Amino acid sequence: MKIGTHYIPLEVLYTLAVVFGVLIICSTVFAIYHHKAKSTFSKELVVRTKSWWYISLGVSLVVAGPLLPATLVLAYVSFVALREMFSIGYFRESDRAGLFLAYIAVPVQYYLAYHNHYEQFLYFIPAFMFVGIPFILVTAGQIPKIVRSMSLIPSTLILTVYMISHMVLLYHVEFPDYELGGGSLILFLIIVTSFNDVFQFTWGKLFGKHKIMPLISPNKTWEGLIGGIICTTLLAYFMRFLTPLNPMESLIVGFVLALGGYIGGALMSAIKRDLGI
Repeated sequence: MKIGTHYIPLEVLYTLAVVFGVLIICSTVFAIYHHKAKSTFSKELVVRTKSWWYISLGVSLVVAGPLLPATLVLAYVSFVALREMFSIGYFRESDRAGLFLAYIAVPVQYYLAYHNHYEQFLYFIPAFMFVGIPFILVTAGQIPKIVRSMSLIPSTLILTVYMISHMVLLYHVEFPDYELGGGSLILFLIIVTSFNDVFQFTWGKLFGKHKIMPLISPNKTWEGLIGGIICTTLLAYFMRFLTPLNPMESLIVGFVLALGGYIGGALMSAIKRDLGI
């Protein structure tokens, strides 16, 4: 479908329609269930569904819009994530200059991604910011706990800005005989990753008995992990029409995304436990 000069693939529109259809059904069912059951589990279902509404609306802006609005939305997500991590990081007063430099890195990183300055994109945060931020912290002249700040600020940049900004690069990727564009690739990535969380949560709640890391992530079980990986791998196989992947490649990508999703969740759980959240 064409809106102005921007073309939205029908595959993207159909997929988004299915996603919102599923959300409508889930919201209705979970609201009725929570009204009758009033349990912690039912409340968690309602809260998670509301979160998926916000995520789905944001994803729609990214995958169905032109490159510039999509880049701005992703940059905003990085900014919010960076601000959230900094707000719970217990930084020193003398770290303000380093924190400010980290915020400046957000528009710079996304500018490089938007214009596909690939080499500069790759080394700006891992090299320049990993040197620049510690140097700024040193110039403040406050030594106590400086090593913690030197480590935490650049690492937070990697987690919240560098990793997310890679999605913008998908708009610049070209494959032979593939015309759906970067929005379709991002839609595939987000759907598979998001449903991996849903699958692991559902399998864990229904069948989970054997905890993997009870002190770090008490809700994660082997049953949830294995069931989530299987379902996510199959989902990637059936969603491959959004990508240039062949059947085997889609299965491999689905498996990697499922495993990576679990690893990322475990890392964030460890951070939350350490910060007492």
